[in-house]
Amino acid sequence: MQVGVLSDTHVHSLYAGMALAQKLLQGPFAEVDVILHAGDHVHPDLDSCFYPLPWYGVCGNMDSPHGSLPPQRIVKLADTQIGMVHGWGTPNGIEKRVLNSFSANDIDVLVFGHSHRPVCRKVGSVLLFNPGSPTDRRSAPYHTVGILHVSEQVTGEIVRID
Repeated sequence: MQVGVLSDTHVHSLYAGMALAQKLLQGPFAEVDVILHAGDHVHPDLDSCFYPLPWYGVCGNMDSPHGSLPPQRIVKLADTQIGMVHGWGTPNGIEKRVLNSFSANDIDVLVFGHSHRPVCRKVGSVLLFNPGSPTDRRSAPYHTVGILHVSEQVTGEIVRID
């Protein structure tokens, strides 16, 4: 199973969301089975741009807290437990903060965002995965998304899109 992973899209219009979805679905997400979004969607209907793929998201600091997105969640795909949270605070220390927010849970992967900096590395037994941002790179050198390859073992891939 392949999982497309996004965060920090900051899409302000449905038109911009459709353009982003088309670019990704014709490129790095052409073979994905499901989409995960780690917050800061901004436009509340961004998920519809990726229809009919299943979509799981969490609320970021730029999203409406009154929407339907939870602040964090666990998604089970195949036999893999994937924790999702947007993240908060300064980029320094964000990995520790998001890991601590799932300390009571048994997860295999932790997908997060907020920093706009791609991360794909193991911390103990957990794959820590931040896809970066496809639209707002800030201090990252490139616009990026992520792909999780879920099988007996989970691996992650950061994909440069510009």
